[in-house]
Amino acid sequence: MEPMTRRHFVKRSGKALAGVTAGLTVISRAQSAFAANDEIGVAVMGIHGRGQDHIKAFAGSFGCRVVALCDPDTSLFESRAKAAADKQGTSPKCYADIRECLQDPDVDAVSIATCNHWHSLGTIWACQAGKDVYVEKPASWCVFEGRKMVEAARKYNRIVQVGMQNRSSRDVRNAMARLWAGEIGEVYMSRGLCYKPRGSIGLKSDTESPQQLNFDLWLGPAAKRPFNPNLVHYNWHWFWDFGNGDIGNQGVHEMDKARWGLHKGLPVKVHSSGGRYGYKDQGETPNTQVATFEYEDGKMLVFEVRGLPTNDELGARVGNLYYGADGYMSSGDKWQPRIGYKGDGQPKQGLQLPEVGGNGSGDHFGNFIEAVRARDPKLLNADVEEGHLSAALCHLANISFRLGRTLAFDPKTEKFVNDKEADALLTRKYRPPFVVPEKV
Repeated sequence: MEPMTRRHFVKRSGKALAGVTAGLTVISRAQSAFAANDEIGVAVMGIHGRGQDHIKAFAGSFGCRVVALCDPDTSLFESRAKAAADKQGTSPKCYADIRECLQDPDVDAVSIATCNHWHSLGTIWACQAGKDVYVEKPASWCVFEGRKMVEAARKYNRIVQVGMQNRSSRDVRNAMARLWAGEIGEVYMSRGLCYKPRGSIGLKSDTESPQQLNFDLWLGPAAKRPFNPNLVHYNWHWFWDFGNGDIGNQGVHEMDKARWGLHKGLPVKVHSSGGRYGYKDQGETPNTQVATFEYEDGKMLVFEVRGLPTNDELGARVGNLYYGADGYMSSGDKWQPRIGYKGDGQPKQGLQLPEVGGNGSGDHFGNFIEAVRARDPKLLNADVEEGHLSAALCHLANISFRLGRTLAFDPKTEKFVNDKEADALLTRKYRPPFVVPEKV
């Protein structure tokens, strides 16, 4: 039986347009809402690790069907396609190249769980091809890419959700509202903690790429280099060309909550220092890092990465702390406010809790599909703009770390202040044809 997706796609489709990006023929879906019984076809891009969760989430759930899988490692196709088929009854098509996948009219939305350096380009190409996007955290590999993602989503009227699942947690949303309402007084500082144990990845020699892996496609926007088994499939996180260290891995979740609770965007000053301590291995990013961000009104956001053995902080090893004029709050303490210098006082009663954005559905994937059906980005709990800002904080910290100095930043232009050396690290030299364009 032919999936409903194709029939409904054609009904909603406008005129086919000649694509100027990646040689695609773009079919732009009309902006009318999906009917309640319309089946949404999802392609999952990046299916090794987190992508398996995407397959489970969308296969036969929320009125969706996984119609395509995309990964440069073709050895994954059989097992991942079977996982989808076992849940939804039909097997998805498989593509090594995202450009071919995006020309499939059965694909209404693309769910991206690739390495970080592919997040932005995959999102932009999908938007240009008329597809909605769920993209894993961090939204981008660099600051420039994040802004281009926002521009693409707005220009092509796409629904783009970033995988910062805490934005859909009712407990976290409630805690943010209480902070904004003044439960611990005016919040002047927030802290994000990423204390995850990270051992040595050792040293491995370059070698030939496995036959089933198209390593050129895997590299995508990154510079050409020989295959190394320490890159595929996880340790790429610790190499600058592909990942962003733990501050941009697990840390971006806590960075997002730290920024959210502080009710801020981008800072005017950043300083970060640290190192890769305790062992010598092939990794490039720090396993220990402290970053401090200062805002125009003097409020501060502090972030710590500790990959070696360490204590927790008020019950949290991966989490957040907030400090206000009247007290403090920790996610490790289940968001209980501690009032007064001894932390035993009672918080204010009868607070009017403000809206914190989104709709608090409790299911991040489901929230994305709800917004897709309604064609309303305001329903998203983690719109691409929010994802860009939180990822950008991680990128700014890494730039300060790599340059070894404090940096002044202009949040309006998203450039450093009279600092060409730092500005150069806001983007990268792209490898054609995998280019994130200046004009999307």
